[in-house]
Amino acid sequence: MAVIVIGGHSRRVGKTSVVAGIIAALPEYGWSAFKITQHRHGLGPAGAGKEIAWAVSEETDRAGGSDTSRFLAAGAEHAFWVRTEPNRLAEAMPTVQLRLPKSKNAIVESNSVLRFLQPDLYMVVVDPATADFKSSAKQFLDRADAVILHRRPGPAQDASITTMLRSSANRPVFMITPPEYVTQEIVAFVRKALV
Repeated sequence: MAVIVIGGHSRRVGKTSVVAGIIAALPEYGWSAFKITQHRHGLGPAGAGKEIAWAVSEETDRAGGSDTSRFLAAGAEHAFWVRTEPNRLAEAMPTVQLRLPKSKNAIVESNSVLRFLQPDLYMVVVDPATADFKSSAKQFLDRADAVILHRRPGPAQDASITTMLRSSANRPVFMITPPEYVTQEIVAFVRKALV
């Protein structure tokens, strides 16, 4: 079993689209897809007035509008949404790690998961038009095997992104132009990494 992690330097840079694109391009790998989010969204009360700190749920709706539904629609065999409060991912990881060995291959949308596992491949998505740079992306940038970079006219709008790209100089950089998030070069790179 191989594990791929797709991270991003910020929110809304196309991580989910990259995950779905890889699943669709390589269906023979029998993917289980995991989306990890660390905020209260999707966490409800546990009962008796107590709030839960984390939850892992399996998506079953291939036609829904959620990111995990998109994974299933792309061809994933299983899709899971891992939700935790900020800085509480460690509590959910035993449940995630129980599900990983049941997968033929796994693809995980997250940066923070790198605190808990060593993937076979880690790629980070970068959009120079988005100035915000998540601390988790900065923390694990040196572990990235490749950068998936949005093609934008002109220089990067943020100095931290320029710095990030310099630190990734020895890694492959794959240029994308949405709505195409996964090129044939990315597919070939992933396939080679999984051999």
